Amino acid sequence: MDANPVIGILGRRLRLGVIGGGPGSFIGAMHRTAARLDDRYELVAGALSSDPERSVAAGRALGLDRVYETGSDLIESEAGREDGADVVAIMTPNDSHHPLAMAALDAGQDVICDKPITNTLDEALDVLGKVRSTGLVFCLTHNYTGYPMVRQARAMVETGMLGEIRLVQVEYVQGGKAREDDPDPSGTVPWRYDPVKGGPSLVMGDIGTHAHNLVRFITGREVTEIAAEVGHIVPDRLVDDFAGALLRFDNGARGSLWVTQAAAGVENSLRTRISGTRGTLEWHQEEPTRLAFKPLDGPAEVRTPNGPGTLPAGGRAARIVAGHPEGFHEGFANLYSDAAEAIAARRAGVPADPAALTFPDAYDGTLGVAFVEAAIASSADNGAWTPVPTTF
Repeated sequence: MDANPVIGILGRRLRLGVIGGGPGSFIGAMHRTAARLDDRYELVAGALSSDPERSVAAGRALGLDRVYETGSDLIESEAGREDGADVVAIMTPNDSHHPLAMAALDAGQDVICDKPITNTLDEALDVLGKVRSTGLVFCLTHNYTGYPMVRQARAMVETGMLGEIRLVQVEYVQGGKAREDDPDPSGTVPWRYDPVKGGPSLVMGDIGTHAHNLVRFITGREVTEIAAEVGHIVPDRLVDDFAGALLRFDNGARGSLWVTQAAAGVENSLRTRISGTRGTLEWHQEEPTRLAFKPLDGPAEVRTPNGPGTLPAGGRAARIVAGHPEGFHEGFANLYSDAAEAIAARRAGVPADPAALTFPDAYDGTLGVAFVEAAIASSADNGAWTPVPTTF
């Protein structure tokens, strides 16, 4: 990574307030680590739990001086301080993304938000409209787009190495919800299993949006139609744990998507294969530093971060020398760092480095929610081909 451009632009780090991600949260630690990895942010405030007492205790445990009982309190109080948070990071249950993001944007705070952007398309459009009217930065943490070899793949497509995209396959397969007693009906049901909090489709909101965003990011193409089956394969489960779909893209390419959280024994198998008229790319998240390139008229190649053939976009996302693995934490950090450059430039009134502007934003999030709604509608219509909106 380059020297700290945020300090070069603003003369200081960005002040960050975090909402959610407290005790028991996996993703909270990822966000806080990502924010600090490249030294672009200073964590100044937190509201880490929906339980006020737990929020205060968690904030104190992190060494925060400014700890709030609720996210709304944080947004309002920090907006009124001369040294208040510039940026708010939201990592709360999905149903709260909309009100918290809207409040932060209204308060003049840039936003970093965990996916999905919202649970409904109407809410997503509300956030998108607010981002456009305020001119503030909104970063959606589809963290796989921050992996060096994913950015390398995107750059290879952009430079024409694959030719015209013809075929796209993506799968995101997990096994964490394969047990038939998960969740235990006699226990407390996690918020993700509540359609009001977690959204209309657990599997599509949780990992289907990742798969959709990944292929859009790499190919630069939009999914225009979907024929889908969305449901559950664990008997008597009340939420979706499986989705399969055929896809049609805006340039005539064809594709397929398979996502599930109920494949027993599988860990986190996100993989994609993208074929063009001149060759194919293959990438697997569990082997994140290896990108296979199979040209039509030549031997297969393997690209690695900072290895031979690395393009600037891939090299920019890598921090260490060739042969050393980088993955989940660093992907998150790349989004935080790129967003920081965009935020610092906006606040200073100067143009942002175009290389820092590839992170997923409110528009990408809105397209993701539209994709989920189209998949659900197609499934309800027995897998009929269903349009997916691509412009808003």
